[in-house]
Amino acid sequence: MRKAIIVGATSGIGKALALTLAEHDYLVGITGRRTEFLDELKAKNPSRFFSKTFDITDYQNIAAHLESLTNQLGGLDLLILSSGTGDLNDALDFEIEKRTIDTNVTGFTCVADWAFNYFQNQKSGHLVAISSVGGLRGNRVAPAYNATKAYQINYLEGLRQKATKLNAGIVITDVRPGLVDTAMAKGDGQFWVAPVEKATKQIFEAIMKKKKIVYVTKRWGIVAAILKRIPRQIFDRM
Repeated sequence: MRKAIIVGATSGIGKALALTLAEHDYLVGITGRRTEFLDELKAKNPSRFFSKTFDITDYQNIAAHLESLTNQLGGLDLLILSSGTGDLNDALDFEIEKRTIDTNVTGFTCVADWAFNYFQNQKSGHLVAISSVGGLRGNRVAPAYNATKAYQINYLEGLRQKATKLNAGIVITDVRPGLVDTAMAKGDGQFWVAPVEKATKQIFEAIMKKKKIVYVTKRWGIVAAILKRIPRQIFDRM
C-alpha cells in the first residue's frame, strides 16, 4: 500500500485530496492546525488516516512532526504541500503580509526541503505543491500573496532541476489553481470558480500521471498564457 502525507488537510483541496487518496489504496498522513478537524476527517476512514497537529510556521518542529508521521505510515511515497494562506490587503497591513510570507515562503520551504531530502535518501518520491496562477504576475490588492506564489513556482522549478541533475528519482509537481470554491477564493461572482470536487479530480489525475506543471481547472492554462504576454505598460494600469 502506498503512503502519502498531506500538509494542510483540514479543508479545501487538501481535505478533498486526502479523501481521494484514501479511496485509492493510500495510507494517508494528514496535518493541520486544528485537531478537531483532523479527527473529523479521520472518522471518515479510520483505517487509512494518521494525523499530526502542527502549524506550518512552527519551523523548529516541522521535521520532527513529519518524521513521526512517516514512521506511523511505515514509509513515504508522496508528499502534498497544500497548506497556504492569503488575504486581500489593499491597505498594506504589514501583519497580513508577514503572516502570508511566514506560511507561504518560510513554512513552505521548510516542508519542501524536508520532503526533498527524505526522497533523495530513499532515491524515489513525489513532491506535489499547490502554488497558484497568481504567482505568474503581481497583484495590487494582494501583493504578498502573489509574490509568495511566485516564490513557490520558482522554488519548485529549482528543486526539479536539482532532482534531474542528481538523478534522484524525485518527481516534482507544481499545481497552479485558478479560482477554486474554497475559503481562499474571496468574493462572490468571481470568474471561472471551480467546484472543489472538479479541481481535486484534475489534481489527482495529474499526480497519477506525474505531471510537472498542471493548471486547475485546465482552462486556467489559457489565462496563464495570456497573463504572461500582457505588456507591462498595460498590466501596470490594470
